[in-house]
Amino acid sequence: MPVCAARYFLQWAAMERQHETTLRFFAQPIEQNSLGKVHGGAVMKWIDEAGAAVAIGWSGRICVTVYVGGIRFVKPISIGSLIEVHARLIYTGRTSMHVAVDVRASDPRDGNYAQTTHCIIGYVAIDDAGQPIEVPKWAPKTPEDLALQQHAMSALTLSKDIEAEMRRYMRD
Repeated sequence: MPVCAARYFLQWAAMERQHETTLRFFAQPIEQNSLGKVHGGAVMKWIDEAGAAVAIGWSGRICVTVYVGGIRFVKPISIGSLIEVHARLIYTGRTSMHVAVDVRASDPRDGNYAQTTHCIIGYVAIDDAGQPIEVPKWAPKTPEDLALQQHAMSALTLSKDIEAEMRRYMRD
């Protein structure tokens, strides 16, 4: 390997993987529901996009959404609001990543944000053949990270229980 290529590789390898991101934009009129607020499906799309950016940034692979757990719509969002979607890696399994996503909205005239939505969303990294592939392990660095990791593990246990219950009623 040429010296310049080796130096570039070492610099790349030393970089910390992306474990969080924040998307900001305005809620558009096309996202309006029949009550004049932002449609919940639009909010779910924003959540998936921010979460996927974190999962892909962490794993360096294409990722697929495998579940959305405990989504809570706390407050409706007005059209024209300034939106902030913050996604943060909170747990990694062998091939999976769990991302906490918070959506906040503000009137752009005052900049006071209020939380509108929260959830945990799970992704699996896949290889070129579409098969799950191992992801780098994430380790909590702060007490808040540790608390969020515990939250993810609890949510994962609940999710497995819910899935088992749902399978009883799913058609083949």
